[in-house]
Amino acid sequence: MFCVLAVLVGANLLNNLFAPGAYLPTCVVAAAALLLIARWDGLTRADLGLDTVALHRGLWWASVLVGAVLAVFLVGLALPATREAFEDERAAGLTPGQLLWRVLIRVPVGTVLLEEVAFRGVLWAMVRRRRGTAWATAVSSLLFGLWHVLPSRGLSRANAAAAVLGTGPAGSVLPVAAAVVATTAAGVVLCELRRRSGSLLAPAALHWAVNGFGYVLAWAVPRSRGEY
Repeated sequence: MFCVLAVLVGANLLNNLFAPGAYLPTCVVAAAALLLIARWDGLTRADLGLDTVALHRGLWWASVLVGAVLAVFLVGLALPATREAFEDERAAGLTPGQLLWRVLIRVPVGTVLLEEVAFRGVLWAMVRRRRGTAWATAVSSLLFGLWHVLPSRGLSRANAAAAVLGTGPAGSVLPVAAAVVATTAAGVVLCELRRRSGSLLAPAALHWAVNGFGYVLAWAVPRSRGEY
């Protein structure tokens, strides 16, 4: 467990503070290191939700989840009360090429690969074998929430919905705290998907759909209003 945490702390610091430009290789190398640690710990592909049966089962879950996320996002975009959540300057300012890079490469090969291998794959399987499913979900989800402390800095400046939490010191702390709570809750959902499906592909598909469609809509909304 210590080795897994060391890899995650190192990757988080590199991605958010010391070498953000090397985000993709950092994620790939960290994910590979975690899989090696899992093998050293005696975990099998089935334990990680990566055996052939699990991947085939996960494909069905993936198709349903991706379609469901798209439908929910389109409804949210159509409702005035939730439309503001899609306004994010970080995505709105991207060029078409940068958007495609984020959605098709950076998110699936970087973000989703590392986070799903780490939190719903290796960590979840390690803790589950030692303490059971409830502990596995609790530990994995809490660490997933804490993983988002550094990436959430400056959230209130980029996202209009987060700005309602205030400005000044409160505007810095509250959005980060809210992001940690939200991602911890999301971690519980993703762990439950992992448990029910038996496949790492199911939470990975949901994770990609939320991030990927989020980027696309945040990029498209201001352009539909002629702002870019």
